[in-house]
Amino acid sequence: MSSSSEPLDWKFTQVFGDRSPVEEVTDVDVVSAIEFDETGDYIAAGDRGGRIVIFERAQDKQHATSKKKENKSTPEYKFHAEFQSHEPEFDYLKSLEIEEKINKIKWVPRQNNAHFLLTTNDKTIKLWKVHEKKVKQVSTSNVTGLAGHNGLTPALRSAAAAIPISQIKVPRLTTRETVVAAAPRRVFANAHAYHINSISLNSDGETYISSDDLRINLWNLAISDQSFNIVDIKPANMEELTEVITSAEFHPHHCNLFMYSSSKGTIKLGDMRSAALCDRSAKTFEEEEDPANKSFFSEIISSISDIKFSRDGRYILSRDYLTLKLWDINMDSKPVRSIPIHDYLRGKLCDLYENDCIFDKYECAMNHDGSQILTGSYNNYFWIYDRNTPSGGKGDGAGYGGICLEATKFPPKQAKKGLSQKMKLGRKKEPKGPGVASADINPDAIDYAKKALHVTWHPRENIIAVGAANNLYLYAA
Repeated sequence: MSSSSEPLDWKFTQVFGDRSPVEEVTDVDVVSAIEFDETGDYIAAGDRGGRIVIFERAQDKQHATSKKKENKSTPEYKFHAEFQSHEPEFDYLKSLEIEEKINKIKWVPRQNNAHFLLTTNDKTIKLWKVHEKKVKQVSTSNVTGLAGHNGLTPALRSAAAAIPISQIKVPRLTTRETVVAAAPRRVFANAHAYHINSISLNSDGETYISSDDLRINLWNLAISDQSFNIVDIKPANMEELTEVITSAEFHPHHCNLFMYSSSKGTIKLGDMRSAALCDRSAKTFEEEEDPANKSFFSEIISSISDIKFSRDGRYILSRDYLTLKLWDINMDSKPVRSIPIHDYLRGKLCDLYENDCIFDKYECAMNHDGSQILTGSYNNYFWIYDRNTPSGGKGDGAGYGGICLEATKFPPKQAKKGLSQKMKLGRKKEPKGPGVASADINPDAIDYAKKALHVTWHPRENIIAVGAANNLYLYAA
């Protein structure tokens, strides 16, 4: 790892969504998935109502002429398209309702002017084509009454004859307007008996994996009626079930490698070259739990909610309820960094279990070069850490190069590094550094209804998107 760099100056840029209080937000409007495309010029957001909204980066020609101005300009996104991806369904065999909620969105690499993206709810994956469609109309003739009649009356014939041939306008097909249309190209259904939690595209551009609680399937984008099972952890007797799959992702460069995480806090790296069924993983990344910290909630809080490869494939970022961990793919004995995000909540695990907050699944993300890592928290806070900042020092937060920001609908005029006075929840003393120890946050004053669950990072620039409640927040540095 290289030496630590200067902390980035993060600024709020935009917020999309209704600015109503959290209590008034309807469940169908809550953001459930966000994802940048490979260029970063488009970002898609899915909600619990099964809708997909796509935002496009506004191209400023004035700024594009000057690199100096371009670097200083604030990135701006605008509405591009919206469509209904999934509808609520009912499984009559199992007597279960299937929610329309969008669990994951993945952009397929662009081949032409159209965009393709995969979306999934609990059971069905769909491949959507989003493209510009020209709406055409037929222009009218300048001979009144000519169009729309099988024949002409003598009066119309004489009127038509009076017009010189050179001035007669022949009806033409013209473009009235250009609209953005979305159409489902393929539907990948009936392959998962349990809830789908992840989809991930392969670097070969032809295949992808989908994972549910007990199985991972390999699909070809061109074939919707057949998939191959590559991981199956379902025991012969379901009473012997001890763990479930929580997330899965392909390696960014090696098409044969993929990883998946479990509710036991382990990450397994599978190689499709070794066997058709990759239950025996090539590597298992697992950190032994300190016996002193073992409790009734240990298994719940150790469950990994999200895993991500760095773009070069060297590092693995994982997030469980309390901790953010960074693993080196060449070292499976322990993480190279372990950052306690929710250490201040250890004393409230019983209350969090009662109100189901302990089951919240937070996402994590890395920037284009793997030097910055991102994850969310309660009260609409999200943390950005510098990977290269040495661990240790002033406690749980201050020694990790962390910057805490609040995703708020009414952002301050200027963003502040570290926790602001309001963010520190009652503590009057300002932080001395960019990070803050967990003791500086009062867990009793946190609004647990506000959760920055979904985060994603621009593939090339320091632009992040945070999904909380019914809002999508954008920040840039």
